[in-house]
Parts: sequence; structure tokens; C-alpha cells
Amino acid sequence: MAHSMTPKDRHRPSNLRTISAASSIMGAEGIMTPHSEQSEREQLLETDIERLGGISRDSQYGSTSARAIDAGHKPPQGRKKLRKRVKYYIPSLSWIPNYSASLIGGDLLAGLTVASMLIPQSVSYASSLAKLSPVTGLFSASIPGIVYAFLGTSRHLNVAPEAALSLLLGQAVDDIRHDLDDPHSDKGDAIGLAVATIITLQVGLLSFIFGFFRLGFLDVILSRALLRGFIAAMAVIILIEQLIPMLGLVPLERLLHPATTIEKLLFLVENMFTHGNPTTAMISFVALGTLVLLRFIKGCFKKYWFIYRIPEVLVVVVVSTILSREFRWDEKGVDILGSVKVVTSGSFFQFPIRSSNMKYLRRTTSTAVVSAVVGYLDSMVAAKQAGSRFGYGISPNRELVALGAANIGGSLIPGTLPAFGSITRTRINGDVGGSTQMASLVCSAVILLATFYLLPLLYYLPKCVLASIITLVVFSLIQETPHDLIYYWRMSAWMDLLLVILTFVLSIVWNVEVGIVVSLVISLLLVVRRSSKTRMTILGRIPGTDRWKPINENPEAEEDVSGALIVRIRENLDFANTAQLKERLRRLELYGVDKSHPSEDPRRTQATVLVFHMADMDDCDAIAYLLFSECPQFQNRGVGIFVTHLRAEPLKAFEKAGIVKLLGADAFEDNVADAMAKIRPNRW
Repeated sequence: MAHSMTPKDRHRPSNLRTISAASSIMGAEGIMTPHSEQSEREQLLETDIERLGGISRDSQYGSTSARAIDAGHKPPQGRKKLRKRVKYYIPSLSWIPNYSASLIGGDLLAGLTVASMLIPQSVSYASSLAKLSPVTGLFSASIPGIVYAFLGTSRHLNVAPEAALSLLLGQAVDDIRHDLDDPHSDKGDAIGLAVATIITLQVGLLSFIFGFFRLGFLDVILSRALLRGFIAAMAVIILIEQLIPMLGLVPLERLLHPATTIEKLLFLVENMFTHGNPTTAMISFVALGTLVLLRFIKGCFKKYWFIYRIPEVLVVVVVSTILSREFRWDEKGVDILGSVKVVTSGSFFQFPIRSSNMKYLRRTTSTAVVSAVVGYLDSMVAAKQAGSRFGYGISPNRELVALGAANIGGSLIPGTLPAFGSITRTRINGDVGGSTQMASLVCSAVILLATFYLLPLLYYLPKCVLASIITLVVFSLIQETPHDLIYYWRMSAWMDLLLVILTFVLSIVWNVEVGIVVSLVISLLLVVRRSSKTRMTILGRIPGTDRWKPINENPEAEEDVSGALIVRIRENLDFANTAQLKERLRRLELYGVDKSHPSEDPRRTQATVLVFHMADMDDCDAIAYLLFSECPQFQNRGVGIFVTHLRAEPLKAFEKAGIVKLLGADAFEDNVADAMAKIRPNRW
């Protein structure tokens, strides 16, 4: 087929003119060209963003429905685009104006249900795990939830303190308080508030920055095994921590100061039968047994909503508080909650960046990093489960920004704990009937009312009951661990199993930060190791055709030209996967595609011709030049080099990098058949 040659083409090497002409012919015949393919990709991407990112025409989250625009007056294109972008990044601007009165019943019930569970839980997390005033837990369960409701892309995610992160913060607080002669003095309480504030601020800033720089893929590259090992270790640590107040050993603990988890375990073994408080122990285990029994009864009567929705935690808290007041358990050595100040410092709101907080910045950064990463992973699991269940998409990057803003907002109140999403609370939110983030706003409002008006009613609440509530959380934390371990064993996933064990052991023996950081590094190294191995395969010809297919996927494919090695590179080339290309090519040349040890004798003869099939490479960076800078080692052996199926954009990059000049224009062909025709001209 004849075609006109442009002036630009006349100055190009003949083989490269062939490639350019072929592309022009394909475009003329209606076959998708690189330009049209890119245009279609952009259209598909825009459609996917609108469908999954919360701005579909039928979605309340980021809706851009034409009904909102007056048919008789269309706004300018720039203003329309800006409005669409604003709604995309602030989803509440879409769902609030379109909120239906029919949804208020479900959202109200969901908010009340989650609040009834969160009020005693957040008090427990703050006082027993974070070693702070109970009111800090209540503010952590309300303020961040309000901020997230306006910015989050999940309609059901409930943002509040988590047991594992509260424990991490509590360990950091204890570590700094031990610098004082009396860690439990008023000065120690002030230090605790400052440490909690600066950690929460850092968690918020880190999460916001991660989202701004589009690092939402963290939940994909970090191993589930790492998270499972971390959660299992946290469950054991929390159990050991809570057994101390459950047995009435807190006064003795303050005298002996056991620091590590192992020391606390030995402390329990040595003193539980000799120095414990029998009344406290009895109250603790009766409360725990009641919680387990009520949860079992609820599971047996799922069909009856008025039984299944009973907040067993709130019931135990109310009953134990009444009994404590009636029988004056405090006079029998049982530690009670007592009077709690709502304003924990000089003023209700305080700017977190102040000298009293900033002096603890360096000592708490590692805790903040771990909390931000782990909190985000847990939140994304909960958000994606809810999104999959109710049929809407989640934007990881916008979730990071929303979670970051929520924690930054929380840090304005001194002592607030880091707040993230919870799988359990999010599931309950959806089960009860929550449809939008209005449920979170209702939940936060109820908790704030309880903070200011109901907290004095909990004066006689035994602290050992709060410890029993947290111990109940341990069961939910570890319930999936045996299943995962059995699964890894059955699938021979030894590396995942090793990550679980390593994270668990390091967190118990040293501390949680060491366990999670070491496992994070190992997990990232494994990802880098996998991505650095370029996916390549050897092609063989299908007999009777001019088609070449991978020999490991097509048994009929044959390498019928002696000395010719046809290699298909099955991904883009970048700095990560180019470094090992030389060694990978050598192994393919000598051993083929089958696994083999380097000590074995070569199973193939050295190649005399090397043909690259590069149809799968859409892009390459400057480092990809390293692949072809090694080609002289083949040329010095008399090996012919051919490059086929090269797309237009990579071809331009090859010209700029000097690869065309290095190999010569004759080394570039449209397809493998043309290259093989040059190698064996009499055969084709």
C-alpha cells in the first residue's frame, strides 16, 4: 500500500520510517492509534473517577446531577468545572443539599447505637490504655468524627479512638512520665496531655501529607500478614495491661514500675495471688462474664432486633455504677472513676503548636508514624468493606486527607487521642440503618452531650469494669488470627507466616514500635524485590504461522531458529526493574524460563541473535537506557540485536537517549516476523 511521505519522515532512518508509516496506516484504517488509545484512556479514567470517586450522577457523595443546574441558565464552563472539583474534594457539599428526610430515621438510630457503645469504650481507652483523663477519650470520639463527616468518602466509617493506637500513645506517655520523680503527680498529668496532643497533631499532619502526595496505595503494598501480627501482639499486650487493674494491682504497680510487657507479665505471675484485691477481681470477672454472656444471647436472637441491638457495654457500665454506689465498693479498696474535669487544661481549645507540646516532638515522632500507618490500614479495610457492601467507591487519597484533617481538628483540644475507623463500629453503623455521615454527626453530638452532662453520673464507676470492657475487645482483635495462620500454612506462604511471627515476637519482647517498624521495612523490601524483577519471557513460533507466543504458556510454540533468542518484555521499564536486566537476560539465555540454581550447568547454548518484543512497554524512563547500554557485550560476541513492536513514545525516548544511534536504524523492525526474515531470509 502506497502512502505519502512527510518531510520529517525523509530525514528518519528507513526502518524508523517504516514504523511511522505503519502507524499512520493503522490510524487511517480506523484501528486504534496510540493517540486515540490515550484519548479513550482519559475518557475511561474520567468516567471511572466519576463512578467510583463519589461524583456519579446518581450518588449523593459528590453528585453533579444536571438537576442541580437550571436548564435555562448554564454556568460558564470554568465555574462548572470548579464547582465539580469542590464537590469532589468536599463530599458533604453534595450529600447534605440532597439529604432526604427518609434517611433520618436510620441515621438517627445508627448514631445513637454507636454512641452507646463508644461512650464507655472511649472512656476505657483513655483511662486504662492511654493513661489520661477519661474526658480526652470522649472528645476523641466526637470532634474527629465531626470533621471526617464533612470530608470523608465513606458513608458508614465511624472515626474514633482505637484500642491499639491508644495503647501506643499510652506507652509513649508512660515513657516520658517516668523521667519525673512522681509520674502520677499533677505535672505528670500535664505532660500526658502535652504528649497526647503532639502525637495526635503529628498523626493528622502525616495522614494529610500522605493523602496530598497521593500515597493512598500504602494499604495495597503493605502486607496483611504484617497487620495480623501487629494486631495479635496488641491483643496480648492489652490483655496483660488490663489484668493489672482487674486484679487490683495498680497501687503495687505504681511502686515497682514494671516497664516492658515481659516485666509486667512476670509482675502479674508473682503478685496476682498474694497482693491482689479479691473484691476488685470478683467485680472484674463478673463484669467480663456478663459481657460475654450478653453478647452470646444477642447472637442467639438476631431475628429480634430489640434484643440484638441491646448495648451490652452500656448496660454493664450503668449496672456496675449503680451497684458500686449502693454497696460503696470504693470503701473496700475498689478504684472508682471519681470526679472528672471536662476542661483538662486552662482553656477548652488550644493551638497545639506551642512550646509545652513541641519539646516532645522528637521523642514521639516514631509513635506518630506507626499510628498513622496502622490507623490508615485499619480504616481502609473498614471503609472498603462498607463500600463493597453498599455499592459505592472509596478514594484512598481523599480518605487520608479526611482522616488527617480529623486528627488535626482533634488536636485543638488538649489530650485528644488519635482517631481512625473501626471495622466493628462501621459494620454496626450499616447494620442498624445508617446511610450517610449524618449518623456520625448524630453519634458525635450524643457523645458531646454525654461529656458535658452525663459524665458526673459515672462518679462511682469501678475502673476495673473499664478494664473488663477493654479485655472484651481482645477477643475481637484475635478472632481472625488462627484462621489466617492456618491459611498461610495451608498455602505454604512461609514469608507471610514469618512476617506474622516476627511482628508478634518483636512487639512482645522489645516494644510495639520496633515490631511494626522492622516488619514494615521487611514488607517494603519484599515489594521492591518483586518489582525489581522485570517480567520477561522467551517467545517461540506457532508452527505454520508467523505468530510468536511464550513457550512456557503455549506448548506448541517452538524456538525453531538455532541461536535466536526472542525475549518479550512484559511491562514498562523504570529504575526499579532495569538494574537486574543484564543478569535476567543472561539467565534466560543460559537456563531458559524454568527455575534453576546458578550452580547448575547451562541448559542452552549462547545466543547469536537477540530480538526484543516490546509491545507491552508503554513508557520508559531515562534509566531504561541501561538495558541497551549493555548491548555492546552481546555485539562484541557477534550477537545481532533487534527491537520490535516499539510504540511511538518509547521510540522517541530511544532516539533522545541515543539508543537508535547505538544499535543502528536497521535494528528496529515493526514486528518479530520482519526481524526473523532478516535473520533467515530464505525461510520467510
